[in-house]
Amino acid sequence: MVQVDEAVSGFVEVLLSNLVLTCVLLLACYAAVRCYIRDSYRIGGFSQKHVFITGCDSGFGNLLARQLDQKGFRVIAGCLTEKGAADLAAATSPRLKTLLLNVTDSASIRSVVEFVRREVGERGLWGLVNNAGRSVPIGPTEWMQLEDFAKVLDVNLIGVIDVTLQFLPLLKKAKGRVVNVASILGRLSLIGGGYCLSKWGVEAFSDSLRRDMQHFGIKVSIIEPGFFKTGVTSVDLINADLKRLWARLPQDVKDSYGATYLDNYIRMQGFSMNILCSPDISKVTWCMEHALTAQHPRTRYGAGWDAKFFWIPLSYLPSFVSDFVVNVLLPSPKDKASS
Repeated sequence: MVQVDEAVSGFVEVLLSNLVLTCVLLLACYAAVRCYIRDSYRIGGFSQKHVFITGCDSGFGNLLARQLDQKGFRVIAGCLTEKGAADLAAATSPRLKTLLLNVTDSASIRSVVEFVRREVGERGLWGLVNNAGRSVPIGPTEWMQLEDFAKVLDVNLIGVIDVTLQFLPLLKKAKGRVVNVASILGRLSLIGGGYCLSKWGVEAFSDSLRRDMQHFGIKVSIIEPGFFKTGVTSVDLINADLKRLWARLPQDVKDSYGATYLDNYIRMQGFSMNILCSPDISKVTWCMEHALTAQHPRTRYGAGWDAKFFWIPLSYLPSFVSDFVVNVLLPSPKDKASS
């Protein structure tokens, strides 16, 4: 006990003798407490607020729709399939409405906007959550063709832009919120194909939108999930598409990678995904909900421990460090050039 008291008194003496250190620690404590209190303030009147969410067939969008419905929001859920819409409607209150939406079809978006306009009336639209997305085709860049990039970019980026632009008049009426789902792969390009490109684009679009719309009272937040078990990260889906990409490659390209490269790639990617992917997708929907209900929503939300403590910090480190991490996670081609 005496030793503990001596240690504490010694620590206090160090603080008192170093005024700068003491001030820094006090400021850090003040900032942490202030951020915690500021984060806890919530808006009211959920029952009078409409939120439109894309990609509600499954995953983040589906859970968020059910979550907000339970809190009393007037949720309008965009689904790609009739089954997805029917299943969600059956699991929620009569207050929630489902619509079929293809975010790559401007006519489909216009039809949904007209429906939402009639629903919200003069109140306007409180929240728009751009959640719809796809991952495949992903894989080595050399395996891709231009249309492979377009398939992903049309959904993940152009779709986000088109939906947002068409909903902006309703959002301005309500001085509402836009919540765009990006990814930690919008900070680190870990794999080829259109997915990382699209998420970097979502980050850039959201930043410019936030700065332009702040003058009209609209707040824009970006969700940056780490790895979670959803349809986007389905190993079976990704592996099947990788085999499709490999099968159409010219023989000389296959030879440069080696006969076992595809199997090694699939094995190492599956191993990494099984370790990295969290089944608790509520970590992501909590961030979405906070962005919609907080008086002071954050600009960016890192969702998942891997995002907060590994991927996002890694994105700030020199490129050779992230290159090393990727090289550990994926195999090397047979004809790898010596450095």
